[in-house]
Amino acid sequence: MARLLDELLPRYDVNEVHGTYVAAPPAAAWVAVQAVTAREIRLLAPLMAIRSVPGLLRGGRGLGRRSAGIPILDAMQQQGFALLGERPGEEGVLGTAGRFWSLDARSTMRALGGAEEFVAFAEPGYAKAAMDLRVSPEGDGSRVTTETRIAGTDTDATKLFRRYWRVVGTGSALIRVSWLNAIRRRVEG
Repeated sequence: MARLLDELLPRYDVNEVHGTYVAAPPAAAWVAVQAVTAREIRLLAPLMAIRSVPGLLRGGRGLGRRSAGIPILDAMQQQGFALLGERPGEEGVLGTAGRFWSLDARSTMRALGGAEEFVAFAEPGYAKAAMDLRVSPEGDGSRVTTETRIAGTDTDATKLFRRYWRVVGTGSALIRVSWLNAIRRRVEG
């Protein structure tokens, strides 16, 4: 069976993949994937605060701490990501389009209604980003994996995003690893 991410963003300019073993069956791991909050992702708040400083200095919007106690996947949807697809218990994909390299990137995010709009979106000057979380059986437990893919809608957007990624890529990886650790902690206690 093809992964949803392969159907939604088969070609991309940048990607990152991270995974962790969880000592629990896939059903329990999936519940944790759905329930983990921003507050549980230890590196999320400090790294996102750093990222938001330039936009705040220019009068942009902050991150909004009201969503820290709700599941991170719900919070992401409140912040402009769309649920692009889900196979409950196995895989879910969120995505958005924006000018992530902008100082106030949140203000550039495009509201996309779902998978069809995401796939069709091709407005020049943007990048499309999709992130999945997958759970699969592994030994006596589960493997939880996340992949993030980004594709520019034109050559200039791709160049701008790649330049931006050289600055934020390490922080993005740290957030993903911290996220997976939060899922594992939630499951394993």
